[in-house]
Amino acid sequence: MEFFTLAETGLKLSRVGLGTWSMTGDWWGPADPQKAYATLRQAIDLGVTLFDTAPAYGRGLSEELLGQAIRDAGCRDQVVIATKAGLQWVNGKVVRNCSRSWLAQDLENSLRRLQTDVIDIYQVHWPDPLEPLEETAAFFRQLLQEGKIRAIGVSNFSPQQMERFRQVAPLHTAQPPYNLFERQIEADVLPYCRANGIATLIYSPLCRGLLGGRMTPQTTFPPGDLRGGIDPKFVEPRYSQYLKATEALSRFARDRYGKTLAQLAVRWLLDQPGVSVALWGARKPHHLEAISGLWGWSLDAEAMQTIEDILQRYVPESIPPSFMSPPARAA
Repeated sequence: MEFFTLAETGLKLSRVGLGTWSMTGDWWGPADPQKAYATLRQAIDLGVTLFDTAPAYGRGLSEELLGQAIRDAGCRDQVVIATKAGLQWVNGKVVRNCSRSWLAQDLENSLRRLQTDVIDIYQVHWPDPLEPLEETAAFFRQLLQEGKIRAIGVSNFSPQQMERFRQVAPLHTAQPPYNLFERQIEADVLPYCRANGIATLIYSPLCRGLLGGRMTPQTTFPPGDLRGGIDPKFVEPRYSQYLKATEALSRFARDRYGKTLAQLAVRWLLDQPGVSVALWGARKPHHLEAISGLWGWSLDAEAMQTIEDILQRYVPESIPPSFMSPPARAA
């Protein structure tokens, strides 16, 4: 396992963290809490120290399972809990809400579900267009000063939004989507974070499973799964183009390194300047098996160019994951 120390906090983060969005149902088909709990315990046993969650994942279920797994393993002082605030379920839909009253309630709910008295990395899940960023930053700064959180992060923020936030409060982490097929942050977010010493916690490193190496033209998705038509990458003719790219990348990973596609995709991320952590999403314990094959090797310039050539051949147009953006609440 590789590790990364978060500046000014002393927090020791494994460079692969466990992302828990997919394990609790919403957007991913039916959930199995028992398998999710087993996955969390397996990640702890593998030496993963960073666990990323949010109240919106499974309407609190993700946080509850994580809190239970950490308590049962007796390892609270050895792990880093990263959770989020600022989304609310309203009439069965997620909307943005960074009002001070909701943020205060969100925090107390997270502390209770996670069975902890301090959150290591507390993140604004999405910027709320109805609330001034400066007021949100002031609330997070207050939590840091009171010792209720150890580090401040934002998720899905632009450089301009991060700059406004940083005028009021310190900013330790940013969490954007980034993978071989979704590289929009290379133009702005990644350079900004590098220049300003902000660690990046990358989500969707396997692009909702496209880079996992198991999908075929015959793959189907259960009702409620965002890959059943909501995500444009899984809609023809694009889906076939991405599958051709994954076939070529899989061959390269196997022939050059004896690795799987998933291992190649995450190693590529970890070797990018400015990338601190990749958040590996998993729903079942065996989904974690490939993590052990990430260490002790890296991609040289020739390999990076070969990967670039494959991407340009099959998917020259990069489609952003904008479909994931939740709406603002009613004013």
